[in-house]
Amino acid sequence: MKFRRTLLGLAAAATALGMFSTGAMAQAAYKPEYKMSLVLGPPTPWGQAGKIWADLVKERTQGRINIKLYPGVSLIQGDQTREFSALRQGVIDMAVGSTINWSPQVKQLNLFSMPFLMPDYAAIDALTQGDVGKEMFKTLDKAGVVPLAWGENGFREITNSKKPIKSPADIKGMKIRVVGSPIYSDMFTALGANPTQMSWADAQPALASGAVDGQENPLFLFTVLKMQTVGQKFVTTWGYVADPLVFVVNKEIWASWTPADQAIVRQAALDAGKEEIVIARKGLVEADKPVLKDIAGMGVTVTSLTPAERDEFVKATRPVYDKWKSTVGADLVAKAEQAIAARKK
Repeated sequence: MKFRRTLLGLAAAATALGMFSTGAMAQAAYKPEYKMSLVLGPPTPWGQAGKIWADLVKERTQGRINIKLYPGVSLIQGDQTREFSALRQGVIDMAVGSTINWSPQVKQLNLFSMPFLMPDYAAIDALTQGDVGKEMFKTLDKAGVVPLAWGENGFREITNSKKPIKSPADIKGMKIRVVGSPIYSDMFTALGANPTQMSWADAQPALASGAVDGQENPLFLFTVLKMQTVGQKFVTTWGYVADPLVFVVNKEIWASWTPADQAIVRQAALDAGKEEIVIARKGLVEADKPVLKDIAGMGVTVTSLTPAERDEFVKATRPVYDKWKSTVGADLVAKAEQAIAARKK
């Protein structure tokens, strides 16, 4: 009996030692610092998304997971179109990334760049928070990352140095800086403009010198970067596309964390995403749209299209919409159209 108790005691001690070793190894496998890639840093909503997420994770894991922000996609020499590939390869541990920037690698993400698909914020929510958003997450998971939550970069509006844009005829011949995704070149070509792809670092001096006439971006960027100082004297709000952001983690990094820490990181992303979306929409969802008043106060002419004027742009870009439907996936586009039609405004 005594011998049996001794054996049991030894077994229990061995089990405890094994558990301790496993725990120590798991803890040892954690990196002292995780690299988060961002295109923009604070004080932009995009940059705040990363900071809020990193802060929540550090607090809730009691410092087990420490995240350092790398804005300006500095981990990949500023080339934002390489970010998704770098995530899969492990050059980047985690990111809050743009659906536009990742669309060359994940073609389904071009859905959000389909011209004039999403007429309002309720339409964005209908996609990201519904079945389309879940399907996108499955696609991203298959593509090699762990998607956790949605954020928002906002509707992209057009600015220029020449004149108010109220019709496709007004934009004809203008040299417009666009992001490095082919659908944007197609859209502006359809409108008669001369699209030119370049990084934002290259775009600023080009705009300032007049080598490029205009650009398109969310309006928070106009105020943060004071775009009127680089010749952008005219803004048109046309809401032609919106750019949801995605909180993701590299798969190997994700697998190295305990299930409890995975749950913490996921919930922190969800909480950060909700908070960031409110920040991104601030000043644009209120009835008097104070952001537009702020921009007008900078000596900028702000033009808001009437429904009839907007329809002219919709018609002009419809061939692009039809062309890209097959690239994105006709079923996915149809599902998105149905979700938007059924949205609660």
